[in-house]
Amino acid sequence: MTHATPPDDLEVNTFTLLGRCERTGRFGIGITTRTIAVGSRCFFVRPPYGIMVSQAFVNTGLAWLGAGLLEQGYPAAKVLQEIESSEPHIEYRQIGIVDASGAAVARTGKQNAAWAGHIAKPNFVAMGNVLLGEHVVTAMAQAFESSAAEDLDERLLRAIEAGRDAGGQHKGQKSATLTVYAAKPFPVVDLRVDDHPEPIGELRRIFELTKPLRPYYERTVSNPVGLPLWGDWLAQQQRGR
Repeated sequence: MTHATPPDDLEVNTFTLLGRCERTGRFGIGITTRTIAVGSRCFFVRPPYGIMVSQAFVNTGLAWLGAGLLEQGYPAAKVLQEIESSEPHIEYRQIGIVDASGAAVARTGKQNAAWAGHIAKPNFVAMGNVLLGEHVVTAMAQAFESSAAEDLDERLLRAIEAGRDAGGQHKGQKSATLTVYAAKPFPVVDLRVDDHPEPIGELRRIFELTKPLRPYYERTVSNPVGLPLWGDWLAQQQRGR
């Protein structure tokens, strides 16, 4: 799927992988774009019901509406039908949806600039607009599919790294986000790089720094009694290796 060649100053460009882990039922997204703070506006997750993304010319309300329909039990295909019928500017949007069963659908409007398109398969959607070519989305999909044994956060991050390494967008990226939800209404991973010359690399750096601390933060919720400060706890864990 290709559309008009993008003008030099067009900054509406994004590539994304939204997915569900078949083993754990977790939902999440890796997303990056040329503009700043992509994590603030493109997607909503409703665990354990699904995830909805609106990108290109973003309508945050569509993502909110779609996530609400997922929460009501609508399957992904029906959510997309409802969005199509309610959005007069649908050809300017790029939409991805994954529901609780892992069914995945996407739509790339005709007003998305080249290269724009998507791959929707069970449990994930890889999609992007204003990319160097179809191979960017293909690389993301392959990275996600080939890492099924890994945790969802790692798979999502590998997917957008693969998209970057395949060429990514015209002019590169400025912001990136990695978000994963389990069954509760708050994320288990929620990392954002809002303005950086290489946001996916910075996201990976932060990811590796925070990963060892996840059990600590889980413990603060379940049983903080006797729990040391995080620095002391981390040092104890490292000494115990």
